[in-house]
Amino acid sequence: MGMLQAQNVHYIYQSKYQKVHAVKGINFDFEEGKFYAIVGKSGCGKTTFLSLLAGLDLPTEGSILYDGKSTAERNRDEYRLRAISLICQSYNLFPLLTVEENVTYPMLLRGVSQSQAEKTAREKLKDVGLNSSYYKRLPAMLSGGEQQRVAIASAIASDKQVIVFDEPTSGLDYRHMKKVAENLRELSSLGKTLFIVTHDPELIAECCNYFVFIENGKVLWSDGWNRISRERLQKFFAFEDD
Repeated sequence: MGMLQAQNVHYIYQSKYQKVHAVKGINFDFEEGKFYAIVGKSGCGKTTFLSLLAGLDLPTEGSILYDGKSTAERNRDEYRLRAISLICQSYNLFPLLTVEENVTYPMLLRGVSQSQAEKTAREKLKDVGLNSSYYKRLPAMLSGGEQQRVAIASAIASDKQVIVFDEPTSGLDYRHMKKVAENLRELSSLGKTLFIVTHDPELIAECCNYFVFIENGKVLWSDGWNRISRERLQKFFAFEDD
């Protein structure tokens, strides 16, 4: 049994004027310690699916299970606090907390001491290329790329078992993308289960060891890193660039 499972998962966006069936019957057992790339065209349902894995929303039908218990049966605030982190394109920073406080706050909620939280925060901020001159700045004083790095440092410092990244290197230059890739590989080596949605084929090649390709809300194929999956990914990203 996978630590995180999707069982016949559907999700429908319903408004007064239209209904969008974004996720259509996904079944998948995600194994602990793997680094999954969720790949597909824009609008295919991959970000919606990640939000369901992260407990931000509940499936319209079916279940997301973590250690055998569905997110519908859990306190989802506690689930996100203790088990899973989501880093998305909007960065998820607290606007009135400093850079350092944004990284320490999730650790303090989990009972880590102030001194240890500050020490860990500074280490992780340094790992993503943010030195002491950034610690007391507010998010509004940072560029988009810098805010993204703070969010990544916070996720790494949180030490949760599952971390979900939605376009984690958007807004980053090549040097910082490579540094983030190094941080993500380190997390994977520690046995964390990682998910990433990205349009960056180099980041996928640097980090991921398993691929789930979604098309029109369904899993079209999934595989590990091998010749066939590499060729499929190369064709997909070459098509996207055209």
